[in-house]
Amino acid sequence: MNDYLRIACQQVREDIVTMIHHAGSGHPGGSLSAVELLVALYQGGVLKHDASNPAWDGRDRFILSKGHVAPVLYSVLARSGYFSVDELSTLRELGSILQGHPHMECTPGLDCSSGSLGQGLSIANGLAMAFKKRSLSNRVYCLMGDGELQEGQIWEAAMTSAHFKLDNLCAIVDYNHVQLDGTTEEIKDLGDLQMKWASFGFHVIDIDGHQMEEVLGAYAEAMTVKGKPSVIIANTVKGKGVSFMENKCEWHGQAPNAGQWLAALTEILS
Repeated sequence: MNDYLRIACQQVREDIVTMIHHAGSGHPGGSLSAVELLVALYQGGVLKHDASNPAWDGRDRFILSKGHVAPVLYSVLARSGYFSVDELSTLRELGSILQGHPHMECTPGLDCSSGSLGQGLSIANGLAMAFKKRSLSNRVYCLMGDGELQEGQIWEAAMTSAHFKLDNLCAIVDYNHVQLDGTTEEIKDLGDLQMKWASFGFHVIDIDGHQMEEVLGAYAEAMTVKGKPSVIIANTVKGKGVSFMENKCEWHGQAPNAGQWLAALTEILS
């Protein structure tokens, strides 16, 4: 990973634990597991976007289907120049542009309000179909959680993506194996995800979601696929970067207290 992106990931992890500590609530585990995936998109030259013109027609679109991990997206947007980094300290406050789940009418750079799990891929399908019908080159990216794949609408949407040959669509699964009440295997086993997505008509790319070179390579590969949608299965660690949060379901939706926040920062900045 080059130094620029390594430092960007470190800043975003610092922002995540700080925002959630100050807010007193939020979802650190799934935010920390998705850091490299979003930093690569926005700061690694993958996503076509312009922070000075968030409504630019030529931009690609990003849908955060697992909307409860909004802190990672807010940090990446702020560090990309969509709004002041100072706004991050207002997370979840009344009147803040940064609500607990993404609200596209409040936050510059958001293309979708989200939070009801299972719906992001359907929204991404609609955008991708519209771009194709208008013969536009815009691409659509949709980040989903692995627990979210237990929702039936995901698989109806997946069939739709393949049926309409949406090769301008890239689905991303943050496969950290942990959800609110336990592991995904305990709650509802997902089985062989690679085979499952392939059988639904997707080009499947399986990677380590914390290795930036693999993440960037996966996005590049997805851009070359023709006639079918792509899915990146990113194997990640819930709470990545903070040892006492890693792989712990209790950190799905819990804010660190002052001592835990300082301990987390020490690890992230070491």
